[in-house]
Amino acid sequence: MNHTYILAKTNLIKLSVGLALASALVSAEAADAVSNNQLIEAVKNGKSLSSLRLRYEHVNQDGLTNANGLTLRTLLGWQTAPVQGVSLAAQLIDVSKLQDHFNDGTPNSGPIYAYSNEPGQAAFAKIVDPSYTGVNQLYVDISAIDKTNIKLGRQQLNLDNVRFIGDIAFRQVMQVFDGVSVLNKSLANTEVYLAHFEAVRQINTKRRSDGALDIANVKYRFSPTESLSGYGYFSSFDDLGFGRAWLSNDAANQSNRTLGLRLDGARKLDDSWKLLYTAEYAKQQDFSGGDSRIDAHYYKLGAGAGFGNFTLRADQELLSSNDSQYAFQTPFGTNHLFQGWTDKFLTTPKQGIRDTFISATYKYGDFGFYADYHWINADESFNKVGGGTGNEYGTEWNASASYQYNKQVATKLEYGRFSEQDQYAAARIKDTEKVWLTASYSF
Repeated sequence: MNHTYILAKTNLIKLSVGLALASALVSAEAADAVSNNQLIEAVKNGKSLSSLRLRYEHVNQDGLTNANGLTLRTLLGWQTAPVQGVSLAAQLIDVSKLQDHFNDGTPNSGPIYAYSNEPGQAAFAKIVDPSYTGVNQLYVDISAIDKTNIKLGRQQLNLDNVRFIGDIAFRQVMQVFDGVSVLNKSLANTEVYLAHFEAVRQINTKRRSDGALDIANVKYRFSPTESLSGYGYFSSFDDLGFGRAWLSNDAANQSNRTLGLRLDGARKLDDSWKLLYTAEYAKQQDFSGGDSRIDAHYYKLGAGAGFGNFTLRADQELLSSNDSQYAFQTPFGTNHLFQGWTDKFLTTPKQGIRDTFISATYKYGDFGFYADYHWINADESFNKVGGGTGNEYGTEWNASASYQYNKQVATKLEYGRFSEQDQYAAARIKDTEKVWLTASYSF
């Protein structure tokens, strides 16, 4: 793909954003209470939602041709300043493939499943960054009610540690939600978040609209760095594209509800030391006609310490199995951040996952460093290739180094390596090595 083509796409997106904003302002002009000057000032005093992100990704996976992908994500958008408590945000997205030696996981037609392949590219390892141009965000932001914010339209969303609800912003096409959300802070130290979404656009560009997602999340902060959250996530989407990866047949209804509590914090002990801790439990069951096999639970327990700019902690996370028929799933979460970065467990195998891991972070000036090591086992034993049973999926370690040049420019180098142990007969989870080099610019 040449530079002229990329420039043409970028100019098209700029024009589309301008037209979207202009149309909204023309409509708003009809309101007698709002003057032309107010509208002009709202645009001038707004904020940019624009950025460029260039990424190279290399994947070496046993049994597949090595994948090499170079992709450019362009986000162009603007949010106006509020006028009488109302503002408009519009953002378009374009993802272009500059080097296309990979399987992006998206078929040309028909259903898209977690195990789908790009036509003609199935021999390559997967990099789920398909080419795409479209609307990334478009919403009305209402802040006219005291201590309340309402968003109507397509929007990004991240809750808690993004385990259950996240925008998967690591991938070039992020996950976004279509609907209405309300955030209220009327109670002291408390955030009440409620939402109803009629559709979700996934990272494979597929828009799922055959159901709805209702969210209730209440967070109480008992210190600036410590909180207790209670949540309920109710999904009536009967098909999110996971099919046999969740249950034994593609047609199984995937509707489910998840109820949970999360305690998380960093408590300062003195000027240098702090205590880190996490305790979380959730229960997942069938909902709104979902398959009766959907019945599992989740927990995460962890603790650690921080000294100056260094932290070290140990955690265990369980996504339980229901008699090897179904395992706890997190279909709306940023799953790339869990069970390692090689994305071997974006869906939970039916025998579940018990992930025990240690992690460390260090910050030096504008540099950031991270490393972790995972022992990833099953909750219930599984059949191995060649006979017998086992419960050790494998191990994984990850490391990254980042540099924040200024508020606009950042770079990051990341590495992940998964090593298979017991060979999972249902679907081999093979040795995989990945490298990412990312440069981003916000403007």
